[in-house]
Amino acid sequence: MNTNTQTIQGILSIAALLCLIVGFFNLFSPEINDFLYHRVFYVLIGASFFFQAPTLTNKNFLYPMYAAAALCIIGAFLPPDSKFTSIKTIGLFAGVILSIFNRPRPVRR
Repeated sequence: MNTNTQTIQGILSIAALLCLIVGFFNLFSPEINDFLYHRVFYVLIGASFFFQAPTLTNKNFLYPMYAAAALCIIGAFLPPDSKFTSIKTIGLFAGVILSIFNRPRPVRR
């Protein structure tokens, strides 16, 4: 994995975690908390999945990871009362599952 890609992905992940913490603990006004917790978080996670996709060892996961990134980002921009807002959560879970299954397996002797 390229060092720049790792750095970018790490920064995006930390920023997403901060958005999650701020939104969960309601550290700002309700509008700002909602914006960080329900929009910025998913955009950052989607961007992280986008940068992670080309580095996957199993190339069969490449396009599904791009799809997970797109679902997160598109879902973040949908109106809160839309019946399709759950796609961002589906994208989040899909990206996490793809990341988990992409981990190298330990060699048993």
